[in-house]
Amino acid sequence: MARYHRVIAPDLAGFGFTECPVGTTFDQGVWLQQVVDLLDALEVARVHVVGNSFGGSMALALAIDHPDRVDRLVLMGSVGVPFEITDGLDRVWGFDPDRDDMGELMRNVFAYDDSLITEELVASRQQASMRPRTRAAFSAMFPEPRQRWVDAMAHDEASIRAIKARTLVVHGRDDNVIPLQNSLTLLDWIDDSRLHVFGRCGHWTQVEHSTAFTELLLDFFAE
Repeated sequence: MARYHRVIAPDLAGFGFTECPVGTTFDQGVWLQQVVDLLDALEVARVHVVGNSFGGSMALALAIDHPDRVDRLVLMGSVGVPFEITDGLDRVWGFDPDRDDMGELMRNVFAYDDSLITEELVASRQQASMRPRTRAAFSAMFPEPRQRWVDAMAHDEASIRAIKARTLVVHGRDDNVIPLQNSLTLLDWIDDSRLHVFGRCGHWTQVEHSTAFTELLLDFFAE
């Protein structure tokens, strides 16, 4: 993507390596303000925004609360509409780095083709999950019962229907984390939208079908 577009990958509070102030409350308002502040700091007035899973809810939040900042909207296996939490998502949000189940989680929950999951990839994610600040933040974000966090990240139907940005919705047919029905709902609620479903694909559309996914986005952005 960076060959054709300027790519900005926000490191949201509580994720990745950004240090958070002590006492930070992790919620949609904090994350949305962080995204807006980042765009302001970089002097970027308007963007194509791509949101995967949890990030899909934040992409929707930006399009709803700051429609002037969003040109095109891409939602991949997105949270952001009401749904009953899946066993896969409950396992992801309840992941305990002390248990040796990162490989099992990646192979049996995230990916359709487990041959893509190398020992090096498993080790890198396991190592990242063991960082003390990451563990503390993740535990604070998604304690049980976890259905409440699905509900907290959902936007009301009227707000989603009011989105004017041209939207591409992408989903893996075999996604065990976020149900395909989420994307069908988004297709129904967002007027200027289209849906692309990848067969033989789990929750990692951008990994399992990386070339086709990138071409799909490039064509969408070029229209």
